Amino acid sequence: MAAERAHDRRRPPAAAAGRTGVSIGTLRYWEREELIGPIRASAGGRREYTGDDVLWPGPVTCFRDAGLGIADLRGFVALLRAGHPARVWVAFPRGHRAALERRAMAVFDGKIAYRG
Repeated sequence: MAAERAHDRRRPPAAAAGRTGVSIGTLRYWEREELIGPIRASAGGRREYTGDDVLWPGPVTCFRDAGLGIADLRGFVALLRAGHPARVWVAFPRGHRAALERRAMAVFDGKIAYRG
């Protein structure tokens, strides 16, 4: 019951940013890009983040850190929101793995060439 209440609790942007580890500006950007949200507003017009809202930045941050672009992330979020089975959305990172490895190796090789 307590976990359910915490999940339903509304958080102001600063608390949501603290909980997710990203800035308020990043949360707003991701909302505009439809990677999170839509975020509800209070009667006074202020954004209020729920437990569900603060879960989305985790996978978004992970894939951004891995080098995926916003368009790719929109595709992944769409798969999750559509309720596809795990085998469908797990195929997403697998499909991007080779491209990410090539990109990472090119950066690494560039650093070696620069220092060598």
